[in-house]
Amino acid sequence: MDATQKEKIYVAVGDDAQDGFNTLNWALKKWNSHPISIVILHVTHNISKDYVYTPFGKLPARSLNDEKLEALRKDEKERIKKLFSKYIAFCGKVSAEIHELEKLDEPTQKRIIDLIIGLGITKLVMGISFMKPSLKSKGAISGLFYVHQHKPSLCELFIICGGKQVFLRGNNDEKIMEDDSGVMVAKMRDKVTFKDWLDKMFSDKTNDYSQNRLSASPSTINLVQNQWEFYLQDIENYYQELLSSNLEEGSYVQDNDNSHISPIEPHVTELNNSNKNTTGKIEIMKNKLNEAHKTIELKRKETKENIERRTKAEWAISLCNSRAEEIEGRIREEVSTKEGIKKELQLEKDQREEMTIEIEERKRRMSSLVELQSELSNKLQISTIARSRAETQVERAVRERAEMVREIEELRKQRDVLNRRIEFCKQKDAIGMAARLSDNGASFEMREYSEVELRLATDNFSERLRLKSGGDWSNVYRGRFNHSSVAIKLLPSFASLSREDFQSKMRFLGDIRQPHLVAMVGFCSEPKCIIFEYMGNGSLQDMLFSRRRNRGLRWHDRIRIATEVCSGLGFLNSSQQRPILHCHVNPAHILLDRNLVAKITGFGLQDCDDKECNVESDLRSVGILLMQLLTGRNWAGPIEEPMTMDMDRETLVNVLDDMAGQWPLDLAKEIVSLAMICMSVKSKPNLNLSIARVLEELNKIRRKGDEIVAKEDRKVIIGGCIDREGSSDVPSVFLCPILQEVMKNPHVAADGFSYELEAIEQWLHSGHDTSPMTNLRLKHTLLTPNYTLRSFLEEWQTKQSTQIAN
Repeated sequence: MDATQKEKIYVAVGDDAQDGFNTLNWALKKWNSHPISIVILHVTHNISKDYVYTPFGKLPARSLNDEKLEALRKDEKERIKKLFSKYIAFCGKVSAEIHELEKLDEPTQKRIIDLIIGLGITKLVMGISFMKPSLKSKGAISGLFYVHQHKPSLCELFIICGGKQVFLRGNNDEKIMEDDSGVMVAKMRDKVTFKDWLDKMFSDKTNDYSQNRLSASPSTINLVQNQWEFYLQDIENYYQELLSSNLEEGSYVQDNDNSHISPIEPHVTELNNSNKNTTGKIEIMKNKLNEAHKTIELKRKETKENIERRTKAEWAISLCNSRAEEIEGRIREEVSTKEGIKKELQLEKDQREEMTIEIEERKRRMSSLVELQSELSNKLQISTIARSRAETQVERAVRERAEMVREIEELRKQRDVLNRRIEFCKQKDAIGMAARLSDNGASFEMREYSEVELRLATDNFSERLRLKSGGDWSNVYRGRFNHSSVAIKLLPSFASLSREDFQSKMRFLGDIRQPHLVAMVGFCSEPKCIIFEYMGNGSLQDMLFSRRRNRGLRWHDRIRIATEVCSGLGFLNSSQQRPILHCHVNPAHILLDRNLVAKITGFGLQDCDDKECNVESDLRSVGILLMQLLTGRNWAGPIEEPMTMDMDRETLVNVLDDMAGQWPLDLAKEIVSLAMICMSVKSKPNLNLSIARVLEELNKIRRKGDEIVAKEDRKVIIGGCIDREGSSDVPSVFLCPILQEVMKNPHVAADGFSYELEAIEQWLHSGHDTSPMTNLRLKHTLLTPNYTLRSFLEEWQTKQSTQIAN
């Protein structure tokens, strides 16, 4: 054989995958050092036309329709295909192919002999499951012996059982299968038919009679009689076995064929006189055999009827199983429906409990309102009496008007001085912060702090120094460096950055300086965090949307904040070195210092999608911010109310935030129009629209607002003192003695008067230690919220808004 030619090894496997893998494994190990190729032999069994095998067992084929039969045949083909794929994959690098033998009426062992001769097979490895799935089947062993006895001498046969080679030996009556250790694996004794047994018996006796006929003696006759009794006993035993095993009729017909008995008739005749008892017993056995024929026929009929009943029962079981599956499906649907109803009932129960709690809360509020109403009634009576007295003082007030005008001029001068002091304080704070920032970075430019310094500054990241954002805890802590407050923000999202990349990014962000961008003080590489200047008034989100906000932003402050945000955002977008897009401009990323100056934070710290992060996204964020400042509502999607550029005045009044004061409707409509243009930049692209253009429009609106505020201040100054006594438009108790404006967050000082919190804090911070009303020294600088006056203010503002709308 050529060394380069691969020898073909034929491996016969059955449907048992485990036995097939064991057989292939044995063959691969046997010839692992030789260049071989594997040919896998497999007998394909066609699906019977009479019966099919299902998960419910063996059922008649007529119980299924053609579609289901086709599906079963398809599944069987897929199963065989997957089994072949596993066999091929198991062979690995060894070349392997499949040779299928279609199952015919001819026995498998004969097909194998024909295949060995036709293909010239020299080496055949046969798994035990190739013939039958179990060794208990005598047909498997008989088939293996047949192949072993009839194969050509040039073909080597290897029989594998359980992954081990077994060997066959035996004669015509008994066949034994042993492993390589001599241990018997299986044994089979050939079944001798009754006809063969009688042929052998009578043949042997006839030969003996013909040899000893002339020399027969009485002792010989007695011996023959004893042998006949022994044979009759064997016939009796075989008869009992015949009744129990239900043999077919043909074997009995062959057993009674006279042609096999005729050779011994002379012998029986000569021994007739001496063996009458034996002949009688033979007649009895013949009668019993006839009865056995009748019994077998009866059993055959009963078996046929049992088969028919079983077929009908299997059909009924199939129908019952399908019905049971249908009922189980309905039961599952009912169970799921029941579970849904339970959930709905539980939800309604929870809602009912919530409504009960809400009703109780409203009852408490109602009782407090009743008490307040009683108190207000008493105060109304007192006010009526006071009004009657005030009417008598009107003439005196007129006479004092000239003197009051002079006092007003003096108050205006004092207010101008106070405003100058406030501006001076703001500038001083800004200069101080810039000085601190420059001191911190004078030697190292951008200061890098150690973890120890961070823990000392935050008291080991104490929870009491942790800041909230929108009512939730954030990853920002308040700390102190060099007697200055700072905000320390942990950056867990930057954990994947290397130390060099993180430091490079921090130094880049540290070089960005603008009045309306939160200044960066330093950073820490481990743990990764960034250090900002501390903003005393928190985020715009807390100021606008938090339920615990203690004061509202005035409308002109909101316009100013929008302008400042656009200024900082425009600076980022227009950077010559490296333009920066924020992509997440919202009230949570807009911080307010103690003078309510807005500064943007969060730029450059978040990953952005190039498709979503662009100038249009920042413009849309500005539009959303403008709507939030107008309405005081936290939303980022479609507007709930019909807010459009051409909305009427009543609709606009209903959506404006009351906490901002009385909005100038013309300015509010301009802001709405500008916000709509910004928010529609995706659906209606505008090449002329930019952050700088939006800033120009906001500056125009801000100038108009400043003019309106200045006019209102002059009106308050001119008519404020008279209105304190006689005007009924704004109750004097609602006016701040310093600002002469309606208070939003009244606080009581040590002199007993109520002031706007912002005004009295500015008064005290500017160096005053005396009362703005009495000019007497204050005993202390503590301020107490006046909740009663605040509730009166809110009720009065609600009535004013209703009157304006009407």
